[in-house]
Amino acid sequence: MKEVDIAVIGAGPAGLAAALACAEAGASTLLIDANDVPGGQLVKQTHKFFGSERQHAGTRGIQIPELFAKKLVEHSNVETMWDTTASGYYDSGELVVEDGKRFIKILPKRLIVSTGASERFVLFENNDLPGVYGAGAVQTLMNVYGVVPGDRVLMVGSGNIGLIVSYQLIQAGVDVAAVIEAAPCIGGYLVHAAKLRRAGVPILTSHTIVAAHGEECVTGATIAKVDEKWQAIPGTECEIECDVICLAVGLMPLVDILWQAGCEMKYVPELGGHVPVRDDNMRTSNPNVYVAGDSGGVEEASSAMITGEIAGISAAESLGLKAPEADARLAQLKADLAAIRSGPAGEKICAGVCRATVCGGVWE
Repeated sequence: MKEVDIAVIGAGPAGLAAALACAEAGASTLLIDANDVPGGQLVKQTHKFFGSERQHAGTRGIQIPELFAKKLVEHSNVETMWDTTASGYYDSGELVVEDGKRFIKILPKRLIVSTGASERFVLFENNDLPGVYGAGAVQTLMNVYGVVPGDRVLMVGSGNIGLIVSYQLIQAGVDVAAVIEAAPCIGGYLVHAAKLRRAGVPILTSHTIVAAHGEECVTGATIAKVDEKWQAIPGTECEIECDVICLAVGLMPLVDILWQAGCEMKYVPELGGHVPVRDDNMRTSNPNVYVAGDSGGVEEASSAMITGEIAGISAAESLGLKAPEADARLAQLKADLAAIRSGPAGEKICAGVCRATVCGGVWE
């Protein structure tokens, strides 16, 4: 049995920020991730971040994990476990992980779950043809392995991921036939959409994909307009020539460990699905378990880093451990988070967070 003050599951932007906050407070910290390198989704994000310098604005996503790694190695109270999957969390407080060779029991005093999210897919005819990808897979091919997925892409979804990946495809020399969006308006930031429009890429709102074409691989697609009930309108079908269909239709929080921990869960569509009810300090209904990043609701990487640091500071403080100026830092983080969620683009997130937050903001 391995004992530790705080275990952090997931070394994406939220987990890295959480682990560093725990370490700075003096907590013995174990950072666990199923991949062989830290960063999570950051390892494929080549674009520069917006927002505050405190959340690395102006820095490319692929550079941020190294910044955290350099700080983490300065702390002797941090241990990492790569290529390791969290398999279960039990009533006794035991966390079981698996590294491909053995199962290891860990007994953390506090647990921070920052497991991220998985991609959603949509149903349409022939959606299992080779050439139908999730946006994350396309980003991995291009930005991690330097492989373009094809010559001409139809992007389904106009959220930030769909818009950013479309622009990255153009930068890689791939033709983007169109971006289609079932909603009546673009889902991502207009600055990303403007880049595509300047590049001549049509963005078709109130459209959906009806079918993929091809025998052994994608050779085209049929799209159509949708009505107010999201149903394809007969007679509006249009054929698109493409060899790749990229699906960027949203993410779903990965919350298996939180269910196992007995956390109170709530279905909040604005946050991507089932999420744990939490307080302003990211503590769940299980007083030993905290949540951070997309596992608490799908947002941007900047929000993930903030919620991760909030969870780390709060989890350490619950053990009587506190870094200098922790109170001021916590207040600044909450103000930064409110700023990121402000404006029309953040209205949906704010509504979802309100529904997922305990009444009064803090558990009694």
